Amino acid sequence: MKITEALFAEHLVFHNMFDHIEKILPHLKTLGEIKALASVLEKLLEAHSTTEDDLFIGPLEHCFEQIGQRETFHQEHEEIDANLRLVQNARQTRQARQMLQKAVTYSRQHFDREERIVFPMAERVLNERTLTELGQVWMAQRVRTKA
Repeated sequence: MKITEALFAEHLVFHNMFDHIEKILPHLKTLGEIKALASVLEKLLEAHSTTEDDLFIGPLEHCFEQIGQRETFHQEHEEIDANLRLVQNARQTRQARQMLQKAVTYSRQHFDREERIVFPMAERVLNERTLTELGQVWMAQRVRTKA
């Protein structure tokens, strides 16, 4: 499996999670419920982001620079993280709900940009063998995580 296929599969799981969060978020009654949901999302996004940064983004960094997107991708990660931190610091349910919705919206936009720009760019720039080797590293990390 190529790293692009693995990361895209993870994106599909996240899109389903985003759908679920947007469906239930208006109905959550307590600040604790919203914070707990944001915490789960934060941990999952953190693991995904670390994998992307370590295995995928690094080899493509020069490409982002060339197309003027380097800062944009880093800034999007920071924006998502900031909104998730604001959820944890919120003192009102309404405020926490708004920050979690913003984090989901930014995440969707970021994932969309990766799917439209980054994954196709990786397929063009990196050779098949490299993509497959990175996919194998991704798989080994997932197996190690379960153990």
